[in-house]
Amino acid sequence: MAASPLPRFPRGFLWGVSTSAHQIEGAADERGPSVWDAFTALPGNVKDGTTAAVACDHVRRYREDVALVRDLGAGAYRFSVSWPRVLPTGSGAVSERGLDFYDRLVDELCAAGVRPVPTLFHWDTPLAVEEAGGWLARATAERFAEYAAVVAARLGDRVTTWLTLNEPAEHTLLGHAIGRHAPGRQLLFDALPAAHHQLLGHGLAVAALRAAGAPEVGIANSHGPTWPASDAPEDREAAGFYDTLLNWLFADPLLLGRYPDAVAELLSAHVPDLAADLKVIAAPLDRYGVNYYQPTKVGAPVAHPTPVSGLALPPRLPFSLREITGYPVTDFGWPVVPEGLTELLLTLRERYGDRLPPVVVTENGCSCEELDDQDRIAFLDGHLRALHRAMARGVDVRGYFVWSLLDNFEWAEGYGQRFGLVHVDYATQHRTPRSSYHWLRSALANQRG
Repeated sequence: MAASPLPRFPRGFLWGVSTSAHQIEGAADERGPSVWDAFTALPGNVKDGTTAAVACDHVRRYREDVALVRDLGAGAYRFSVSWPRVLPTGSGAVSERGLDFYDRLVDELCAAGVRPVPTLFHWDTPLAVEEAGGWLARATAERFAEYAAVVAARLGDRVTTWLTLNEPAEHTLLGHAIGRHAPGRQLLFDALPAAHHQLLGHGLAVAALRAAGAPEVGIANSHGPTWPASDAPEDREAAGFYDTLLNWLFADPLLLGRYPDAVAELLSAHVPDLAADLKVIAAPLDRYGVNYYQPTKVGAPVAHPTPVSGLALPPRLPFSLREITGYPVTDFGWPVVPEGLTELLLTLRERYGDRLPPVVVTENGCSCEELDDQDRIAFLDGHLRALHRAMARGVDVRGYFVWSLLDNFEWAEGYGQRFGLVHVDYATQHRTPRSSYHWLRSALANQRG
Protein backbone atom coordinates (compact mmCIF):
# COMPACT_ATOMS: atom_id res chain seq x y z
CA MET A 1 0.00 0.00 0.00
CA ALA A 2 1.23 3.48 -0.84
CA ALA A 3 2.69 5.14 2.26
CA SER A 4 1.41 8.69 1.89
CA PRO A 5 -1.56 10.45 0.25
CA LEU A 6 -1.23 11.56 -3.33
CA PRO A 7 -0.38 15.21 -3.95
CA ARG A 8 -3.38 17.45 -4.55
CA PHE A 9 -4.53 17.73 -8.18
CA PRO A 10 -6.36 20.86 -9.37
CA ARG A 11 -10.06 21.34 -8.72
CA GLY A 12 -11.98 20.12 -11.76
CA PHE A 13 -9.32 17.56 -12.73
CA LEU A 14 -11.15 14.72 -14.50
CA TRP A 15 -10.69 11.26 -12.99
CA GLY A 16 -11.89 8.28 -15.00
CA VAL A 17 -11.55 4.69 -16.12
CA SER A 18 -11.34 3.29 -19.65
CA THR A 19 -12.57 0.21 -21.53
CA SER A 20 -13.09 -0.79 -25.16
CA ALA A 21 -16.06 -2.33 -26.94
CA HIS A 22 -14.56 -5.48 -28.43
CA GLN A 23 -12.71 -6.30 -25.23
CA ILE A 24 -15.70 -6.26 -22.88
CA GLU A 25 -19.06 -6.09 -24.66
CA GLY A 26 -19.74 -9.65 -25.78
CA ALA A 27 -23.14 -10.10 -27.47
CA ALA A 28 -21.31 -10.75 -30.74
CA ASP A 29 -24.47 -12.20 -32.28
CA GLU A 30 -26.16 -8.78 -31.94
CA ARG A 31 -23.69 -6.89 -34.15
CA GLY A 32 -22.00 -7.24 -37.50
CA PRO A 33 -18.70 -9.14 -37.72
CA SER A 34 -15.44 -7.25 -37.28
CA VAL A 35 -11.86 -7.89 -38.33
CA TRP A 36 -11.21 -9.22 -34.85
CA ASP A 37 -13.90 -11.88 -35.20
CA ALA A 38 -12.24 -13.10 -38.39
CA PHE A 39 -8.76 -12.89 -36.86
CA THR A 40 -9.59 -14.80 -33.68
CA ALA A 41 -11.35 -17.53 -35.68
CA LEU A 42 -7.99 -18.57 -37.18
CA PRO A 43 -6.03 -21.03 -34.99
CA GLY A 44 -2.81 -19.64 -33.58
CA ASN A 45 -3.71 -15.95 -33.74
CA VAL A 46 -4.74 -15.74 -30.07
CA LYS A 47 -2.44 -17.23 -27.46
CA ASP A 48 -5.11 -19.15 -25.53
CA GLY A 49 -7.36 -19.77 -28.53
CA THR A 50 -10.23 -17.69 -27.14
CA THR A 51 -12.50 -15.09 -28.71
CA ALA A 52 -14.41 -12.04 -27.47
CA ALA A 53 -17.83 -13.47 -28.33
CA VAL A 54 -18.86 -13.19 -24.64
CA ALA A 55 -15.93 -11.33 -23.03
CA CYS A 56 -17.31 -9.51 -19.95
CA ASP A 57 -20.93 -9.65 -21.18
CA HIS A 58 -21.02 -5.89 -20.73
CA VAL A 59 -23.93 -5.37 -23.12
CA ARG A 60 -26.14 -7.24 -20.66
CA ARG A 61 -24.36 -6.18 -17.47
CA TYR A 62 -23.67 -2.50 -18.19
CA ARG A 63 -25.77 -1.30 -15.23
CA GLU A 64 -23.59 -3.29 -12.84
CA ASP A 65 -20.47 -1.89 -14.48
CA VAL A 66 -21.70 1.70 -14.37
CA ALA A 67 -22.42 1.20 -10.67
CA LEU A 68 -18.78 0.15 -10.22
CA VAL A 69 -17.64 3.38 -11.89
CA ARG A 70 -20.01 5.43 -9.72
CA ASP A 71 -18.97 3.71 -6.49
CA LEU A 72 -15.31 4.21 -7.38
CA GLY A 73 -15.93 7.95 -7.34
CA ALA A 74 -14.72 8.40 -10.91
CA GLY A 75 -16.07 11.43 -12.73
CA ALA A 76 -15.88 9.93 -16.22
CA TYR A 77 -16.09 6.65 -18.08
CA ARG A 78 -14.23 6.29 -21.37
CA PHE A 79 -15.71 3.51 -23.49
CA SER A 80 -15.57 2.80 -27.19
CA VAL A 81 -18.49 2.48 -29.56
CA SER A 82 -18.41 -0.64 -31.73
CA TRP A 83 -18.63 0.44 -35.37
CA PRO A 84 -20.12 -2.95 -36.45
CA ARG A 85 -22.69 -2.78 -33.65
CA VAL A 86 -23.99 0.52 -35.02
CA LEU A 87 -23.46 -0.16 -38.75
CA PRO A 88 -23.21 -3.95 -39.21
CA THR A 89 -21.63 -3.64 -42.66
CA GLY A 90 -19.79 -0.41 -41.92
CA SER A 91 -22.16 1.81 -43.89
CA GLY A 92 -25.74 1.88 -45.07
CA ALA A 93 -28.39 0.42 -42.78
CA VAL A 94 -28.11 1.46 -39.12
CA SER A 95 -28.77 -1.06 -36.37
CA GLU A 96 -31.29 0.60 -34.06
CA ARG A 97 -30.68 -2.19 -31.57
CA GLY A 98 -27.00 -1.27 -31.47
CA LEU A 99 -27.63 2.44 -31.09
CA ASP A 100 -30.22 1.72 -28.42
CA PHE A 101 -27.56 -0.02 -26.33
CA TYR A 102 -25.33 3.06 -26.33
CA ASP A 103 -28.37 5.22 -25.62
CA ARG A 104 -29.07 3.18 -22.49
CA LEU A 105 -25.41 3.17 -21.46
CA VAL A 106 -25.12 6.95 -21.76
CA ASP A 107 -28.40 7.46 -19.89
CA GLU A 108 -27.18 5.17 -17.11
CA LEU A 109 -23.89 7.08 -16.85
CA CYS A 110 -25.63 10.45 -16.75
CA ALA A 111 -28.02 9.23 -14.05
CA ALA A 112 -24.98 8.08 -12.03
CA GLY A 113 -23.31 11.47 -12.35
CA VAL A 114 -20.54 10.05 -14.56
CA ARG A 115 -19.45 11.84 -17.74
CA PRO A 116 -19.62 9.59 -20.83
CA VAL A 117 -16.49 9.85 -22.99
CA PRO A 118 -16.97 7.72 -26.11
CA THR A 119 -14.12 6.74 -28.44
CA LEU A 120 -15.41 6.03 -31.93
CA PHE A 121 -12.78 3.50 -33.04
CA HIS A 122 -10.79 1.01 -30.98
CA TRP A 123 -9.57 -1.36 -33.74
CA ASP A 124 -12.81 -3.25 -34.51
CA THR A 125 -13.22 -2.38 -38.20
CA PRO A 126 -16.40 -3.89 -39.67
CA LEU A 127 -15.42 -6.98 -41.66
CA ALA A 128 -17.26 -5.74 -44.77
CA VAL A 129 -15.17 -2.55 -44.67
CA GLU A 130 -11.98 -4.61 -44.36
CA GLU A 131 -13.00 -6.78 -47.31
CA ALA A 132 -13.43 -3.59 -49.36
CA GLY A 133 -9.85 -2.56 -48.59
CA GLY A 134 -9.97 -1.58 -44.93
CA TRP A 135 -7.78 1.28 -43.76
CA LEU A 136 -5.56 0.79 -46.79
CA ALA A 137 -8.42 2.27 -48.85
CA ARG A 138 -9.20 5.98 -48.81
CA ALA A 139 -12.95 5.28 -48.86
CA THR A 140 -12.72 3.88 -45.32
CA ALA A 141 -11.95 7.37 -44.00
CA GLU A 142 -15.19 8.60 -45.57
CA ARG A 143 -17.18 5.66 -44.18
CA PHE A 144 -15.74 6.41 -40.73
CA ALA A 145 -16.93 10.03 -40.88
CA GLU A 146 -20.42 8.87 -41.86
CA TYR A 147 -20.43 6.51 -38.88
CA ALA A 148 -19.27 9.34 -36.58
CA ALA A 149 -22.21 11.46 -37.74
CA VAL A 150 -24.68 8.64 -37.01
CA VAL A 151 -23.41 8.17 -33.46
CA ALA A 152 -23.22 11.91 -32.75
CA ALA A 153 -26.79 12.41 -33.96
CA ARG A 154 -28.03 9.87 -31.39
CA LEU A 155 -25.78 10.63 -28.40
CA GLY A 156 -24.70 14.24 -28.92
CA ASP A 157 -27.39 15.73 -26.70
CA ARG A 158 -25.74 14.11 -23.66
CA VAL A 159 -22.10 13.60 -24.68
CA THR A 160 -19.81 16.63 -24.42
CA THR A 161 -16.41 14.95 -24.91
CA TRP A 162 -15.61 12.78 -27.94
CA LEU A 163 -12.48 10.91 -28.99
CA THR A 164 -12.10 9.73 -32.57
CA LEU A 165 -9.39 7.03 -32.70
CA ASN A 166 -7.58 4.94 -30.14
CA GLU A 167 -3.90 4.18 -30.72
CA PRO A 168 -3.67 4.31 -34.52
CA ALA A 169 0.07 3.64 -34.16
CA GLU A 170 -0.53 0.17 -32.70
CA HIS A 171 -3.32 -0.57 -35.15
CA THR A 172 -0.93 0.27 -37.99
CA LEU A 173 2.18 -1.50 -36.67
CA LEU A 174 0.63 -4.58 -35.07
CA GLY A 175 -2.35 -4.98 -37.38
CA HIS A 176 -1.00 -3.93 -40.77
CA ALA A 177 2.81 -3.99 -40.64
CA ILE A 178 3.69 -7.19 -38.76
CA GLY A 179 0.36 -9.05 -38.49
CA ARG A 180 0.32 -9.66 -34.73
CA HIS A 181 -3.15 -8.09 -34.46
CA ALA A 182 -6.19 -7.99 -36.73
CA PRO A 183 -6.46 -7.67 -39.67
CA GLY A 184 -3.24 -9.69 -39.69
CA ARG A 185 -1.46 -8.01 -42.60
CA GLN A 186 2.34 -8.13 -42.86
CA LEU A 187 3.08 -5.16 -45.08
CA LEU A 188 5.93 -3.50 -43.17
CA PHE A 189 6.32 0.03 -44.62
CA ASP A 190 3.61 -0.57 -47.19
CA ALA A 191 1.26 -0.26 -44.19
CA LEU A 192 1.77 3.52 -44.13
CA PRO A 193 -1.41 4.23 -46.14
CA ALA A 194 -3.35 2.66 -43.25
CA ALA A 195 -1.79 5.26 -40.96
CA HIS A 196 -2.67 8.11 -43.30
CA HIS A 197 -6.25 6.97 -43.86
CA GLN A 198 -6.84 6.62 -40.12
CA LEU A 199 -5.65 10.19 -39.68
CA LEU A 200 -7.79 11.36 -42.58
CA GLY A 201 -10.76 9.51 -41.06
CA HIS A 202 -10.04 11.31 -37.80
CA GLY A 203 -10.06 14.71 -39.53
CA LEU A 204 -13.29 13.98 -41.37
CA ALA A 205 -14.86 12.68 -38.16
CA VAL A 206 -13.83 15.86 -36.32
CA ALA A 207 -15.74 17.85 -38.95
CA ALA A 208 -18.77 15.56 -38.59
CA LEU A 209 -18.71 15.87 -34.79
CA ARG A 210 -18.37 19.67 -34.96
CA ALA A 211 -21.30 19.80 -37.39
CA ALA A 212 -23.34 17.85 -34.82
CA GLY A 213 -22.47 20.44 -32.15
CA ALA A 214 -19.77 18.52 -30.24
CA PRO A 215 -18.15 20.98 -27.82
CA GLU A 216 -14.99 18.96 -27.08
CA VAL A 217 -13.18 16.66 -29.53
CA GLY A 218 -9.88 14.83 -29.21
CA ILE A 219 -7.95 11.67 -30.04
CA ALA A 220 -6.13 9.03 -27.95
CA ASN A 221 -2.58 8.46 -29.19
CA SER A 222 -0.08 6.08 -27.65
CA HIS A 223 3.24 7.59 -26.62
CA GLY A 224 6.35 6.60 -24.72
CA PRO A 225 9.96 7.74 -24.47
CA THR A 226 12.37 6.03 -26.85
CA TRP A 227 15.75 5.27 -25.30
CA PRO A 228 18.76 4.42 -27.51
CA ALA A 229 20.40 1.11 -26.56
CA SER A 230 23.74 2.95 -26.43
CA ASP A 231 25.42 6.18 -27.52
CA ALA A 232 26.70 4.47 -30.66
CA PRO A 233 25.59 6.41 -33.78
CA GLU A 234 23.84 3.37 -35.26
CA ASP A 235 21.78 2.84 -32.08
CA ARG A 236 20.85 6.50 -31.86
CA GLU A 237 19.82 6.54 -35.52
CA ALA A 238 17.68 3.41 -35.09
CA ALA A 239 16.06 4.85 -31.96
CA GLY A 240 15.31 8.10 -33.77
CA PHE A 241 13.57 6.24 -36.58
CA TYR A 242 11.49 4.18 -34.15
CA ASP A 243 10.62 7.37 -32.24
CA THR A 244 9.34 8.89 -35.47
CA LEU A 245 7.13 5.88 -36.24
CA LEU A 246 5.61 5.43 -32.81
CA ASN A 247 5.51 8.96 -31.42
CA TRP A 248 5.58 11.53 -34.23
CA LEU A 249 4.04 9.82 -37.29
CA PHE A 250 0.57 10.51 -35.84
CA ALA A 251 1.17 13.53 -33.60
CA ASP A 252 3.02 15.75 -36.09
CA PRO A 253 0.23 15.77 -38.73
CA LEU A 254 -2.37 16.44 -36.04
CA LEU A 255 -0.51 19.21 -34.25
CA LEU A 256 1.91 20.62 -36.83
CA GLY A 257 0.03 19.90 -40.04
CA ARG A 258 2.90 17.94 -41.56
CA TYR A 259 4.47 14.50 -41.47
CA PRO A 260 8.05 13.92 -40.32
CA ASP A 261 10.32 14.21 -43.37
CA ALA A 262 11.20 10.52 -43.75
CA VAL A 263 7.56 9.47 -43.55
CA ALA A 264 6.32 12.21 -45.89
CA GLU A 265 8.71 10.91 -48.52
CA LEU A 266 7.37 7.37 -48.19
CA LEU A 267 3.73 8.50 -48.20
CA SER A 268 3.96 10.83 -51.17
CA ALA A 269 3.94 7.84 -53.53
CA HIS A 270 0.61 6.64 -52.08
CA VAL A 271 -1.29 9.91 -51.53
CA PRO A 272 -1.97 12.12 -54.57
CA ASP A 273 -2.65 15.35 -52.67
CA LEU A 274 -0.95 15.10 -49.30
CA ALA A 275 -1.13 18.83 -48.57
CA ALA A 276 -4.93 18.94 -48.94
CA ASP A 277 -5.37 15.90 -46.70
CA LEU A 278 -3.12 17.41 -44.03
CA LYS A 279 -5.39 20.44 -43.77
CA VAL A 280 -8.26 18.09 -42.89
CA ILE A 281 -6.12 16.04 -40.49
CA ALA A 282 -4.85 19.10 -38.59
CA ALA A 283 -8.31 20.34 -37.58
CA PRO A 284 -7.99 22.02 -34.15
CA LEU A 285 -8.49 19.74 -31.14
CA ASP A 286 -9.83 20.55 -27.69
CA ARG A 287 -8.01 17.69 -25.94
CA TYR A 288 -5.00 15.54 -26.73
CA GLY A 289 -5.25 12.04 -25.29
CA VAL A 290 -2.07 10.25 -24.26
CA ASN A 291 -1.94 6.50 -23.60
CA TYR A 292 1.24 5.66 -21.65
CA TYR A 293 2.49 2.28 -20.49
CA GLN A 294 6.28 2.10 -20.81
CA PRO A 295 9.38 3.47 -22.52
CA THR A 296 11.08 1.49 -25.31
CA LYS A 297 14.79 0.77 -25.67
CA VAL A 298 15.83 0.60 -29.32
CA GLY A 299 19.06 -0.32 -31.08
CA ALA A 300 20.40 -1.00 -34.53
CA PRO A 301 18.90 -4.02 -36.32
CA VAL A 302 20.28 -7.46 -35.51
CA ALA A 303 20.12 -10.63 -37.59
CA HIS A 304 18.09 -12.61 -35.08
CA PRO A 305 16.12 -10.21 -32.87
CA THR A 306 15.05 -11.42 -29.42
CA PRO A 307 11.34 -10.92 -28.64
CA VAL A 308 10.80 -8.15 -26.09
CA SER A 309 7.75 -8.37 -23.82
CA GLY A 310 6.47 -11.15 -26.06
CA LEU A 311 6.64 -9.05 -29.25
CA ALA A 312 8.77 -10.44 -32.06
CA LEU A 313 9.59 -7.96 -34.83
CA PRO A 314 10.85 -9.09 -38.23
CA PRO A 315 14.59 -8.62 -38.83
CA ARG A 316 13.93 -6.57 -41.99
CA LEU A 317 13.06 -3.49 -39.92
CA PRO A 318 15.80 -0.83 -39.50
CA PHE A 319 15.75 -1.15 -35.69
CA SER A 320 15.49 -3.78 -32.97
CA LEU A 321 13.87 -3.66 -29.55
CA ARG A 322 16.00 -4.29 -26.45
CA GLU A 323 15.04 -5.27 -22.92
CA ILE A 324 14.87 -2.50 -20.31
CA THR A 325 16.38 -3.82 -17.08
CA GLY A 326 16.63 -2.49 -13.55
CA TYR A 327 12.90 -1.84 -13.07
CA PRO A 328 10.04 -3.92 -11.71
CA VAL A 329 7.91 -5.57 -14.40
CA THR A 330 4.19 -6.20 -14.78
CA ASP A 331 2.66 -9.63 -15.37
CA PHE A 332 2.98 -8.77 -19.08
CA GLY A 333 6.74 -8.28 -18.64
CA TRP A 334 6.50 -4.55 -19.27
CA PRO A 335 8.92 -2.40 -17.22
CA VAL A 336 7.31 -0.09 -14.66
CA VAL A 337 8.87 3.34 -15.27
CA PRO A 338 6.72 6.15 -13.82
CA GLU A 339 9.34 8.78 -14.58
CA GLY A 340 8.86 7.91 -18.25
CA LEU A 341 5.46 9.60 -18.06
CA THR A 342 7.03 12.82 -16.78
CA GLU A 343 9.69 12.66 -19.50
CA LEU A 344 7.09 12.04 -22.19
CA LEU A 345 4.80 14.91 -21.19
CA LEU A 346 7.70 17.35 -21.01
CA THR A 347 8.87 16.18 -24.44
CA LEU A 348 5.39 16.74 -25.92
CA ARG A 349 5.27 20.27 -24.52
CA GLU A 350 8.79 21.02 -25.80
CA ARG A 351 8.04 19.68 -29.28
CA TYR A 352 4.62 21.27 -29.79
CA GLY A 353 4.55 24.30 -27.49
CA ASP A 354 1.29 26.23 -27.77
CA ARG A 355 0.04 23.83 -30.45
CA LEU A 356 -0.36 21.08 -27.86
CA PRO A 357 -3.97 21.13 -26.61
CA PRO A 358 -4.70 20.40 -22.96
CA VAL A 359 -3.63 16.80 -22.33
CA VAL A 360 -5.69 13.99 -20.85
CA VAL A 361 -3.97 10.72 -19.94
CA THR A 362 -6.54 8.47 -21.58
CA GLU A 363 -4.91 5.14 -20.63
CA ASN A 364 -2.42 4.11 -17.96
CA GLY A 365 -2.40 0.81 -16.11
CA CYS A 366 -0.78 -2.59 -15.75
CA SER A 367 -1.44 -6.31 -15.92
CA CYS A 368 -1.59 -7.92 -12.47
CA GLU A 369 -3.43 -11.14 -11.61
CA GLU A 370 -3.86 -10.93 -7.83
CA LEU A 371 -6.99 -9.74 -6.06
CA ASP A 372 -4.75 -8.10 -3.47
CA ASP A 373 -2.87 -6.32 -6.24
CA GLN A 374 -0.30 -4.29 -4.35
CA ASP A 375 1.86 -4.09 -7.47
CA ARG A 376 -0.95 -2.28 -9.31
CA ILE A 377 -1.38 0.10 -6.37
CA ALA A 378 2.35 0.88 -6.50
CA PHE A 379 2.08 1.35 -10.29
CA LEU A 380 -0.82 3.80 -10.05
CA ASP A 381 0.66 5.67 -7.11
CA GLY A 382 4.01 6.08 -8.89
CA HIS A 383 2.48 7.20 -12.17
CA LEU A 384 0.12 9.69 -10.54
CA ARG A 385 3.03 11.26 -8.70
CA ALA A 386 5.00 11.36 -11.97
CA LEU A 387 2.01 13.01 -13.65
CA HIS A 388 1.79 15.59 -10.88
CA ARG A 389 5.51 16.40 -11.33
CA ALA A 390 4.94 17.09 -15.03
CA MET A 391 2.02 19.36 -14.18
CA ALA A 392 4.12 21.18 -11.59
CA ARG A 393 6.60 21.89 -14.41
CA GLY A 394 3.93 23.50 -16.52
CA VAL A 395 2.33 20.75 -18.62
CA ASP A 396 -1.40 21.42 -18.93
CA VAL A 397 -3.01 18.08 -18.01
CA ARG A 398 -6.76 18.03 -17.39
CA GLY A 399 -7.52 14.37 -16.61
CA TYR A 400 -6.36 10.81 -15.97
CA PHE A 401 -8.06 7.53 -16.93
CA VAL A 402 -6.99 4.15 -15.58
CA TRP A 403 -6.82 1.21 -17.94
CA SER A 404 -8.94 -0.64 -17.17
CA LEU A 405 -12.15 -0.84 -15.19
CA LEU A 406 -12.50 -4.58 -15.88
CA ASP A 407 -10.35 -7.53 -16.77
CA ASN A 408 -11.00 -8.13 -20.45
CA PHE A 409 -10.11 -9.85 -23.70
CA GLU A 410 -6.53 -8.67 -24.18
CA TRP A 411 -6.36 -8.99 -27.97
CA ALA A 412 -3.77 -11.57 -29.14
CA GLU A 413 -3.10 -12.54 -25.51
CA GLY A 414 -6.70 -13.71 -25.04
CA TYR A 415 -7.71 -13.74 -21.37
CA GLY A 416 -4.21 -14.36 -20.04
CA GLN A 417 -3.46 -10.78 -18.97
CA ARG A 418 -5.60 -8.96 -16.42
CA PHE A 419 -5.61 -5.15 -16.42
CA GLY A 420 -8.76 -4.59 -14.36
CA LEU A 421 -9.32 -2.68 -11.17
CA VAL A 422 -12.16 -5.19 -11.01
CA HIS A 423 -11.53 -8.94 -11.35
CA VAL A 424 -13.88 -10.80 -13.71
CA ASP A 425 -14.57 -14.51 -13.31
CA TYR A 426 -15.22 -15.33 -16.96
CA ALA A 427 -17.08 -18.55 -16.12
CA THR A 428 -19.65 -16.82 -13.89
CA GLN A 429 -19.18 -13.15 -14.93
CA HIS A 430 -18.91 -12.30 -11.23
CA ARG A 431 -17.14 -8.96 -10.61
CA THR A 432 -14.84 -8.56 -7.59
CA PRO A 433 -13.20 -5.18 -6.95
CA ARG A 434 -9.48 -5.62 -6.31
CA SER A 435 -7.46 -3.89 -3.60
CA SER A 436 -6.44 -1.30 -6.22
CA TYR A 437 -10.09 -0.38 -6.76
CA HIS A 438 -10.50 0.33 -3.04
CA TRP A 439 -7.18 2.21 -2.93
CA LEU A 440 -8.19 4.40 -5.86
CA ARG A 441 -11.66 5.03 -4.39
CA SER A 442 -10.01 6.28 -1.20
CA ALA A 443 -7.52 8.38 -3.19
CA LEU A 444 -10.32 10.02 -5.20
CA ALA A 445 -12.29 10.71 -2.04
CA ASN A 446 -9.20 12.45 -0.62
CA GLN A 447 -8.90 14.53 -3.79
CA ARG A 448 -12.51 15.64 -3.46
CA GLY A 449 -12.19 16.24 0.25
